[in-house]
Amino acid sequence: MAHTKPLSLVCEQCHTQVSIPTLSHRQRAVCPVCGHTLISYRNNVNEKLLAYTSSAFIFLLLSLPFNFLTFRSSGQKHSINLPTGVLELINQDYLSLAIITSLATVLLPGIVIVGIFLLTLAQVKQRRPYYVHHLFVWVKALLPWSMAEIFLVGTLVRLIKITELADVTIGLSFYAFIGFASFTALCISQFDTTQYSLWLREGEPPPAKPLSELQANNSIQRTWALLFTACILYIPANVLPIMYTEFFGQETPNTIIGGVIALWESGSYPIALVILIASVIVPVAKIAILAWLNFSVQTEKTGSKQLRIRYYRITEIIGRWSMIDVFVVAVLVALIQMGNTLSIYPGQAAIAFCAVVFTTMIAAMTFDSRLIWQQWKQLP
Repeated sequence: MAHTKPLSLVCEQCHTQVSIPTLSHRQRAVCPVCGHTLISYRNNVNEKLLAYTSSAFIFLLLSLPFNFLTFRSSGQKHSINLPTGVLELINQDYLSLAIITSLATVLLPGIVIVGIFLLTLAQVKQRRPYYVHHLFVWVKALLPWSMAEIFLVGTLVRLIKITELADVTIGLSFYAFIGFASFTALCISQFDTTQYSLWLREGEPPPAKPLSELQANNSIQRTWALLFTACILYIPANVLPIMYTEFFGQETPNTIIGGVIALWESGSYPIALVILIASVIVPVAKIAILAWLNFSVQTEKTGSKQLRIRYYRITEIIGRWSMIDVFVVAVLVALIQMGNTLSIYPGQAAIAFCAVVFTTMIAAMTFDSRLIWQQWKQLP
């Protein structure tokens, strides 16, 4: 079975008009200028999406009521599930960390999978109720902020180290959350926004959106503002403690770099490298790449276009994975609460680092990749 109608689409990353032939199963059309994937086609994709979203939602419900993790040390035991973990953060006056963690790991991914389910169901029934256009816009906007898989990876990374120090039991909710994160990732990978946009417009390609000089100038200025903000926030994120460890009444602050050094000295080389890459190298690299890209388009550099668009796509992919360290802190704070014997509390750097990640993500969204291919001062 093949995609039935040849199309002509405008690439959203370089504004090139591309004629697309009939596509067969597992084929995708790629822009010949910048290499951006314009549209893909898979047989029975709607049936798969309905199955994946239903499975993800069931696993989400199963991940809420049961034990997520149980921590035992010095004859004491503390268990959490996902809702009580969030409540634990709120009860300790860490409302901002609780909101960020619950939104990014449960609420927003849940909204995304429910949204994809409703959109797919409407397409299967060939109905376009009044809400689908707004729902489609919301789902597209929330896709980058769905971080269930990042939370899962961060928890697994930290569990490797915790199990060396104390007895940690994985509960039923943890396994359910693995299913939820896995099926959510499958849903997002199968959901082709271009295909759905075409269906909403009854087969008509989205209209081209030419870039104006005013839009280009606004994109450049806003990207600079966000990058400067990220640089300022990055200083307290690394200088201040990201968490405090209280052991028999003695409180020890831990910075990001200090934690990496401590893990390395204790022989936990893989964990140290993961934290170093996610929390130090990735944010710095993303800020540096976006600054280079923004400077190159502001000064109207014409060379290395393929290299620049490749680096831009890297920043889109890697930036959100820096949240691993924030989620690690949230899990440790919720889980390890043994009074004066052993407790962990978040530091000021946790929120500052979270703000760095969010600011750089927004900067990547604000940067208009079409400027790599167009001279902005020559635009209308």
